[in-house]
Amino acid sequence: MLTFIARRLVAAIGLLIVVSFITFVIFFVVPQWAGQTPEQMARAYVGRGTTPAELQIVETRLGFNQAFLPHYFDYLKAMFVGTTYFDGTTYLHCSAPCFGYSFRTYQEVWPTVLSVFPVTLSIALGAGVLWLIFGVASGVVSAVFKGSVWDRASMFISLLGVSLPVYFIAPLAMLVLCYNWSLLPSPTYVGFTTNPASWAENMILPWTCLAFGYAALYTRLTRAGMLDAMSEDFTRTARAKGLPEHRVIGKHALRAAVTPIVTIFGMDFGALLGGAVLAEQAFSMHGVGALAINSIASQDFPMIMGVTLFAALFVILANLVVDVAYAALDPRVRLA
Repeated sequence: MLTFIARRLVAAIGLLIVVSFITFVIFFVVPQWAGQTPEQMARAYVGRGTTPAELQIVETRLGFNQAFLPHYFDYLKAMFVGTTYFDGTTYLHCSAPCFGYSFRTYQEVWPTVLSVFPVTLSIALGAGVLWLIFGVASGVVSAVFKGSVWDRASMFISLLGVSLPVYFIAPLAMLVLCYNWSLLPSPTYVGFTTNPASWAENMILPWTCLAFGYAALYTRLTRAGMLDAMSEDFTRTARAKGLPEHRVIGKHALRAAVTPIVTIFGMDFGALLGGAVLAEQAFSMHGVGALAINSIASQDFPMIMGVTLFAALFVILANLVVDVAYAALDPRVRLA
């Protein structure tokens, strides 16, 4: 098992390096392939009355006039030991891990991303727990009582959840629950350490709206997996041995059906940690997703690259955890 984890960890580190390389190419090489000169790329960061000397400083501090490979290795080196930037008047030190420095907001990228990450983590964590519990539970019940009223009702709700995106559900839920009936407060992020009760109360609506669509998908996947598992020979053998039905379903059928769900959950949860863009925009919460949108709108290349690598980091970590969990559920995976 330790060997399996070590192999997956090395692969995860290699994948993160590949992602950083591709991201660097997209932001610093592709524009030049499209015909932009370093001067044109730098001019987007300055005003109209900029002198050639000031423009040269911008080119240098953003690395537009450097060779690609030395610039990329300097970027990697800064992640581990930090670096120093020159803004034209003063030298600015960026401590490790340094993912760059935004000359739009005059802030280091890594601390800025970490400052908004609790918002995204709060949304993703609660929503993930909700959709996993309700999606798997309703899928199991639908499979066990196939063809029943509950089965048809859950499939109808699943189809509804998949069809209605969060940016459609969120305004309707806020209109009814927050403004018309005053059952819930209008969602505003409150730090967990500041007031846990207020944090949970303000997160109920984002959690529910975001989890609705995912739970619907997980219901359908769990139902399909359970129906397949319940028709297999090992399930019939367990029943023939006289095991109670709840053990047949819980220990045999569900364990076989849940392994694909674990994989999908890891990917979905990792993507949400990278930035729950739609949920944050729908509820006006400033998390990693909102930071990414604002950075794209202002063409803040260092911040965009930092958010991209941050999101990739969590997707890769989530898949690493999924691989380990998958190996624990199915020992045959360790031999792959």
